[in-house]
Amino acid sequence: MELLALLGQAVAALKEPLERGDLEQGWSDDLRREVQEEISIHRSVLRRHGLGMARYLRPRLDEWLEREGVRPGRLRSLVLDVQRGLADARSQA
Repeated sequence: MELLALLGQAVAALKEPLERGDLEQGWSDDLRREVQEEISIHRSVLRRHGLGMARYLRPRLDEWLEREGVRPGRLRSLVLDVQRGLADARSQA
């Protein structure tokens, strides 16, 4: 999947209200909003300045979710896919 499309998918998913399973996995509304905002910023940077800017983006979303105690699930998987996509784009830039 194209990186910008993946970021868009993540932003859309994180804008939706949390499901019961998300709450059980450790997500809160505040965390959901913060992660969505972070990914939105990355998406805006890449849209405005091109994928070459990926080399300057160093998201630590995995560490953030770990600190917050978020367990595996649909949103965590999507967020980690975003982080991998950014890392791949960074290595290709």
